[in-house]
Amino acid sequence: MEQLRKILCAEDDPDIRTILEFSLGAVGGYALCMCADGAEALAQAPAFLPDLILLDVMMPRMTGPEAMHAMRRMPELAGTAVVLMSARALPHEIEALLEHGATGVIVKPFDPMTLAENLKIYWNYAHAKRPG
Repeated sequence: MEQLRKILCAEDDPDIRTILEFSLGAVGGYALCMCADGAEALAQAPAFLPDLILLDVMMPRMTGPEAMHAMRRMPELAGTAVVLMSARALPHEIEALLEHGATGVIVKPFDPMTLAENLKIYWNYAHAKRPG
């Protein structure tokens, strides 16, 4: 059975990147590829081949949704679960991100101690929906 092992994260705030590394690497035990923005994530993702992609919504150069749409056009990443992080938590804002193709939305600030488990839930959900 497949397992969630590798997560690519794109976050422009260095402090939040450090929290993500702790939460997902040290606590969650996942192999990580940390990126400072969507453009870097788009460049790193094909070689890293993550099981799940975690993207901040608001980043310079390329936003999370822009990176997600670009990755969806890459055959090797087209079916990869993408979770977006946003400080905007109004129901219509979250719904819009989901309608644009996100597997899930993590609202900032998030709990570093439960983030890994929450991403695993999104990954399991996306994996269960896959055809075949």
